[in-house]
Amino acid sequence: MRRFLLLLLTVLSAASLSGQGKIRELLSAKAPEGCVEQSWEVDGVKRTALVRVPSGVTGPLALVFGWHGHGGRSTHSASRWGYAELDKTSILVFPQGLPTVSPLVDKEGRMPGWQTSVTSEGGRDLRLFDVMLADLKKKHAVDERRIYSMGHSNGAAFSYLLWQARPEVLAAIGSVAGSLRGDGKPTTPLPVIHVAGKKDPLVKFAWQQATFAAVRRFNGCAEEGQPWAKEGVLDATIYPSGKGAPLVTAIHEGGHEYAKGSTELIIRFFKENPKAAK
Repeated sequence: MRRFLLLLLTVLSAASLSGQGKIRELLSAKAPEGCVEQSWEVDGVKRTALVRVPSGVTGPLALVFGWHGHGGRSTHSASRWGYAELDKTSILVFPQGLPTVSPLVDKEGRMPGWQTSVTSEGGRDLRLFDVMLADLKKKHAVDERRIYSMGHSNGAAFSYLLWQARPEVLAAIGSVAGSLRGDGKPTTPLPVIHVAGKKDPLVKFAWQQATFAAVRRFNGCAEEGQPWAKEGVLDATIYPSGKGAPLVTAIHEGGHEYAKGSTELIIRFFKENPKAAK
């Protein structure tokens, strides 16, 4: 019994240290060079985001929103995802979430995140998106055909929600370890790239496979995929669409992490999928 208790204490201690390490990593992350915090008042609440406007780039610019996962920080997504280093020509926006209830990991709603349906949290984050977009378009030459949204976990689910709520604005979305809610019903085909881990303990791989099937149905994609790319730990397959809205699934053997190679593939996919000219 004593040996069992010692083993249990060791495991719990290791888990605690691991959790503390992740918290320290989140808090110690610093925004990459060129990222500046901007703020907006939305419904009387100060909202912030780290924004990187590329220097020395002329002409209309692509605009990419990157939403952190539940419990995340904008500084962490801006620095750890490596987007600013790999994409030098787009305006990048990394918003900061507010305390949000998550049935999976935060039932008391103590950690920052994003609304999970069109009506949840009073629609506050959809309005944040609208306010940020309007302000950035006023200040910069934004290419209306190249406005994108991507994110990790809860942030990926919010990108799917933006497809449902703002399909006329977005050119494509990217999801890392996220899913489309069961009640989500997009009405307009949109290109999607989705990164998923087969051993994801939080957003089950089966749920993400159900999302793949739903996206193929919404977008009129082929049932059989074709090899598209390999990057980092990812093996990506493309499902062509006669509606100009392909699905790319990038699968790895890991879990819920932001997998190596995700940013490279998302950048490539976004560059290949601007909104069709009218």
